[in-house]
Amino acid sequence: MRLASSSTVLGWLAAAAVLCGGGPATASPRVFSLDQCADQYVLALSPRPAIAGLSMRARNADSDLRAMALGLPLRRATTESVLAAQPQIVVREWGGDARLVAALRRRHIRVVQLGDATDFAGVAANIRKLAAALGQAPAGEALIGRMQRKLAAAKGAWAGAGALYLTPGGETAGRGTLVGAILAAAGLADLAPHAGYASLSLERLIADPPSAMVLGFFRDLAAGNQHWTLAGNGRFRAIAKRRSIASLPGKLVGCPTWFAADAAVELAQARR
Repeated sequence: MRLASSSTVLGWLAAAAVLCGGGPATASPRVFSLDQCADQYVLALSPRPAIAGLSMRARNADSDLRAMALGLPLRRATTESVLAAQPQIVVREWGGDARLVAALRRRHIRVVQLGDATDFAGVAANIRKLAAALGQAPAGEALIGRMQRKLAAAKGAWAGAGALYLTPGGETAGRGTLVGAILAAAGLADLAPHAGYASLSLERLIADPPSAMVLGFFRDLAAGNQHWTLAGNGRFRAIAKRRSIASLPGKLVGCPTWFAADAAVELAQARR
């Protein structure tokens, strides 16, 4: 069960607008987001009338703020599409390519590159970077404060117990990843055999299953897509039924955002 729904975030955003001084939204620079991860930052930090475009994935099921994207233009990450929207700032985490970025900079359009945060300090740095560019520093600090309160609520819940994070494709997340930071925030020791992201074979998982598992993205699988994943293997499902302690949705772990703190809270709630 999650503590924060999209409606909760909408309520927080209204409060953040007050913190920002209630100035006219049109004074904020026109902003365009190139990918789903950048969408979350833009939706949270930019006044709605200033959003010139979001990515084509902004309303996908694994976009946590998809409800806020309703009614806003979705545009492709092409030079023609971006220029037609006439933004002053373009935000990206992974969207677009080097040629697009170069074309925008030649036209003196500011490109804000968000980092692929591997810890919560990196998420806070991303928030502050975009909030400063948009003239929304108070809203950025409020968002960071929300994240820190979530982390405080989750802290130490599992008291050092070990767990392996696992996706339907058999991918793990070890040290130096935001998922690893999520596990640590809830007091879990990461059992991944390697730092970073790596894959484990089905045979290895069945022969030597971990003492506990945290599943990621399993809740996002459509029934027709399960056959080619771990979820489609009966032996793995039996192990997961006994040993998984939580199943985190993609909208909490798919992008390096403050929603990673909500994932830590989910893990903590699974313990309590």
